[in-house]
Amino acid sequence: QVQLVESGGGLVQAGGSLRLSCVASGNIFRINDMGWYRQAPGKQRELVASVTSTGSINSASSVKGRFTISRDNENTVSLQMSSLKVEDTAVYYCYVGYYTIGTYGVGPPDRYWGQGTQVTVSS
Repeated sequence: QVQLVESGGGLVQAGGSLRLSCVASGNIFRINDMGWYRQAPGKQRELVASVTSTGSINSASSVKGRFTISRDNENTVSLQMSSLKVEDTAVYYCYVGYYTIGTYGVGPPDRYWGQGTQVTVSS
């Protein structure tokens, strides 16, 4: 069993800032990467930003220079969102890419998703 606890999100005016955090726990042997996706109404889920265990970061071009992802510790990832725009309004989902270990050794890589947190940016 893996758990993800997301925090942050809410309502903010355009130009404002919000910080999202996500803590992973449970049956995790090693974390490969953690990050955030978002899904706006009527749109597909899209990657916002991710960070690997070695610190490599991947982020959407639409958020570069405004959003910063960081690994606060081994199992916690945060997303600092600044200069928010109305088009950033979406449900933001945290994920963790991880390995478990069992009777026969390390299992295949897996991914677990958080329940999502709403970010609403008003004009």
